[in-house]
Amino acid sequence: MTITCCIRYQIDPFQRDTFTGYARNWLTIIPTCGGDLHGYWLPLEGTNDIAIAMISFPSLAEYEACRERLRAEDGGAGKFRMAQEKRFILSEERTFLEPVTLDDCVS
Repeated sequence: MTITCCIRYQIDPFQRDTFTGYARNWLTIIPTCGGDLHGYWLPLEGTNDIAIAMISFPSLAEYEACRERLRAEDGGAGKFRMAQEKRFILSEERTFLEPVTLDDCVS
């Protein structure tokens, strides 16, 4: 079964461009470390400080293994440091989702 990690970021709206660059870098780093990245989404209308990322994995164990690889990989470790130093991410929430399929339907 596939699980999808939905990351909800509260970002500093005055550093949106910095977050955009951060997200663009993850577009290549996450797939090389084992995540099926669906993308990053930035606020367009309404609330100006919420961004979303969606990444799928075959299992929760694969998610954990990917996180370890991201921390160890030079590009990933550097992005984590940059986010801490520049403080453009105010908070993060992770929700783990499973897909609804036709097999889940009750007749």
